[in-house]
Amino acid sequence: MSEYKGTSTTEVLEEQKSWEDSVKCEPSIAPAVDIYETGEEFVLIAGLPGVFKENVHLKLEENFLSIFGKVNYNESLEKKYTLNESVFANYYRNFKLSDGIDVAKISAKYENGRLTVNLPKHDKVKPKTISVS
Repeated sequence: MSEYKGTSTTEVLEEQKSWEDSVKCEPSIAPAVDIYETGEEFVLIAGLPGVFKENVHLKLEENFLSIFGKVNYNESLEKKYTLNESVFANYYRNFKLSDGIDVAKISAKYENGRLTVNLPKHDKVKPKTISVS
């Protein structure tokens, strides 16, 4: 997480605790997720509509990947709706990663309400081609 360069570990943990606690304490739903596999990696795509990039957080702890997305409620509270079918809830989802995932190489990007997480496979589990002589 490059946004934390030059920040002490204590400050990062305190910041993470605050957003993690706030997402878990408010109403939350599991985001819709698609996962596909290539020879090199698994790719996880999660829909997080209504979440700004700065409010998307990933946490990796003991082979569990957690996705948090905090929705800005202030904008919706200021309006008097005639009809409101939209769901205003935070997003939270947890995944257990297999030992075949190289956790040191996990990467993620967020664009247009879609979170894409690349979960590279360890070399030992990648398919290999064996030539016949």
